[in-house]
Amino acid sequence: MDFSNKEIYNYIDNHSSDESDIIYELRRETELKCLNPIMLSGKIQGNFLAIISKLIKPFNVLEIGTYTGYSTLCIAEGLNPAGMIHTIDKNEELLQIQNKYFEKSGLRNQIKQYTGDALAIIPKLKFDFDMVFLDADKENYVKYLELISPILKPGGVLLTDNVLWHGKILENSENQDRVTRLIDNFNKKIVEDKSLKTVMLPIRDGISLTLKL
Repeated sequence: MDFSNKEIYNYIDNHSSDESDIIYELRRETELKCLNPIMLSGKIQGNFLAIISKLIKPFNVLEIGTYTGYSTLCIAEGLNPAGMIHTIDKNEELLQIQNKYFEKSGLRNQIKQYTGDALAIIPKLKFDFDMVFLDADKENYVKYLELISPILKPGGVLLTDNVLWHGKILENSENQDRVTRLIDNFNKKIVEDKSLKTVMLPIRDGISLTLKL
């Protein structure tokens, strides 16, 4: 029997835990008021991030690409009580909606925001991280990996979003656009790195779960 992707997605959605009231409210406001709401992690991926975080109970988390803070709050569900999320986004116009929901969540004191170029900010962070969520400018994924690798603790987890890039990574290399080629290169590098163990999952636009050995 054949099933459409939509039918499968709806079944998965219906059999995944509901969002908290605050996270649901944030998603709805993002969809109604923000450009490119497709950038939002969404319920299924949000649950995945929250479960990974709850399993790890991280002290220090690095998030590259805050957007409106949906994934930040999902990860924060599993944060160690003494932990901190360091989250970076280049768009200062999103600070208002981020701050609104960070305050509502009661986790304001465990979330540190940075606005600007993540490639310039990350080298200034004097922390090692238990968990990293990479969801920023895709053309720089390899550069981010080079910055992340030294500061990700052994046993730490890197989660990378959009690794399937709307299915474009399946195109012949000569037909791939520049960003697709760079994402494909990142996917190859991360699986070839013997200091890492990676599984790619077809959640949303593809997410890689990587353990530092």
